Amino acid sequence: MNEIEFFNETGVEVPELDTVKKVIDYAIQYEKLEHLVFNIILVDNEYIHRLNLEYRGIDRPTDVITFALEDVKDIEYDDMRVLGDIYISLDKAKEQALEYGHSFLRELSFLAVHGFLHLLGYDHMNPEDEKEMFTRQEEILNGFGIKKEK
Repeated sequence: MNEIEFFNETGVEVPELDTVKKVIDYAIQYEKLEHLVFNIILVDNEYIHRLNLEYRGIDRPTDVITFALEDVKDIEYDDMRVLGDIYISLDKAKEQALEYGHSFLRELSFLAVHGFLHLLGYDHMNPEDEKEMFTRQEEILNGFGIKKEK
């Protein structure tokens, strides 16, 4: 059994969240994982800007930030795999959906899957890792039925 909690800290209603929850469930099944614990927290640009500055030293808002607990080697867990937290800026998701010419649902799902893969240890710091991570993202989104819009 998995324990994935969604928190909307923006006060803005997000009807797409029900579908994003299903996308994340699909991503977990796709990765053939179980007994996971993690959170997805929806915030605004101001909040994620503060996180980005404090934890990454980058003085601007970003779309998604993850805090992976498995990166901390001295924490041990029982039978659950506690992954950490994914913070997503709703403001950035809306901006990027317009910029890339696709739906808000597509962008929000993309960012949630992107953050989930980061929690699992995927990264995009070099071309090989980027290709692996972005291919996996697209496989998950396409498999669920959220394809890039033309």
